[in-house]
Amino acid sequence: MIDSSGDMDAELLPETRRALLHRLAVAQAEGRVPSAVGAVVREGRTVWTGVRGGAVGPPGETGETEGAPTADTRYRIGSITKTFVAVLVMRLCDEGLLDLSDPLGEHLEVPAEAGDEVASATVAQLLSHSAGLAAEPRGPWWERTPGELRPETADLFGERPVRHPAGRRHHYSNLGYALLGSLVERLRGAPWHDVLREEVLDPLGMDRTTPLPGEPYARGWAVHPWADAVLPEPLADTGRMAPAGQLWSTARDLCRFAAFLAAGDDRVLGAESLARMRTPAVAPEAEAWDQAYGLGMQLVRSGGRLLAGHTGSMPGFLAAVWTAPGERLASVALANATSGLPVGGLAADLLGIVAEREPSFPEPWRPRSQADPELLALTGPWYWGPAAFALRVREGRALELVPVGGAGRASRFRPEADGTWTGLNGYYAGETLRVVRGADGSVSHLDLGTFVFTRTPYDPDAPVPGGADPRGWRAG
Repeated sequence: MIDSSGDMDAELLPETRRALLHRLAVAQAEGRVPSAVGAVVREGRTVWTGVRGGAVGPPGETGETEGAPTADTRYRIGSITKTFVAVLVMRLCDEGLLDLSDPLGEHLEVPAEAGDEVASATVAQLLSHSAGLAAEPRGPWWERTPGELRPETADLFGERPVRHPAGRRHHYSNLGYALLGSLVERLRGAPWHDVLREEVLDPLGMDRTTPLPGEPYARGWAVHPWADAVLPEPLADTGRMAPAGQLWSTARDLCRFAAFLAAGDDRVLGAESLARMRTPAVAPEAEAWDQAYGLGMQLVRSGGRLLAGHTGSMPGFLAAVWTAPGERLASVALANATSGLPVGGLAADLLGIVAEREPSFPEPWRPRSQADPELLALTGPWYWGPAAFALRVREGRALELVPVGGAGRASRFRPEADGTWTGLNGYYAGETLRVVRGADGSVSHLDLGTFVFTRTPYDPDAPVPGGADPRGWRAG
């Protein structure tokens, strides 16, 4: 159960709170945005919120803008909407109504003019922007025009809806997330935002996250590049493109969402499925990558840590949510300007300030429930050929296989009803781990996707490779 219902500023040191507010103030001033709101979540609770600037309401009679934001002021969050849609899709997968490898056309009628390549794109490719689809739908610019201009799915596709071979590279596609929203509607039989309300927003207590704004909400502005003047941006209901960036939310609501993304909530989506969303789905183009994309989540390296979340922008608005699950930290940043403030960097810096000044304490170690004696008998050293590994039992009959000395393939494994385990990460993700017994019932070896692990290096009695040489071990 996630609890971020109240601001707990007293939990942070005064020096930390001042450093956070200073960073927000510098960002608002140097970015030249009418208002900026920041927040930090630690261990599931909002521990700091900050506000700088004003100008969130409509112009008054004097021409001056009115109002000052709070943690409950709605801002448009743009592409953070995509992470919400991805959570809905992952829920369908966890329920068995969908598989990540399913082609889109298996569940959604794809217009003939879109072509077979669109229908054959998989759910995972759409989630990870690797289906090769065009970045944008057919014009005019969807972010600034009403959705009535594209009333049907067929109206989203231009002359070349596919720009790259599927699965080969990351190519960001707003069009792809419009299709995922339609997929949710098809399988749930209700508008995607109604499904979102019932399945995600209500359980998490996010009652101010909506497709359209309600007071109090920040107005969106374009700031003149060479003068201290602003121009109001249009507020469009984007219709079928809404799953790509329509939502409005508040700093307080997004803190609840960030806490969920960091730790999971079984009422919405478990930690295991969220971990899959945080895994790079397409191999990054650079070996030492600092940016990648999972399943509905952006991944960035900042300050020596890997952050997962999403940034967002729509006319007049910028937003970011980052999580660092290993440190049980998350952050939020919002602004009401079209450009000027590097909002992803601001949110990352807010998280980093807390992480560096007040690092999280690890969870205290405590004994778990009584372990199965048969599982305990499997723990300890195993060998793949001459390479040493250690097998550990984790909570819930899960297993962890790690190389001794740190070099080698490590994986965690989920128990299955048939007595096997399935790999969750690394090289062995999706592979099956089996305990193989001899005729007398004793354990012979572990079979991990055909790799044989034995209790002694190159056990001559084990199957391939067994003893690499019938003469056995010997001096050189």
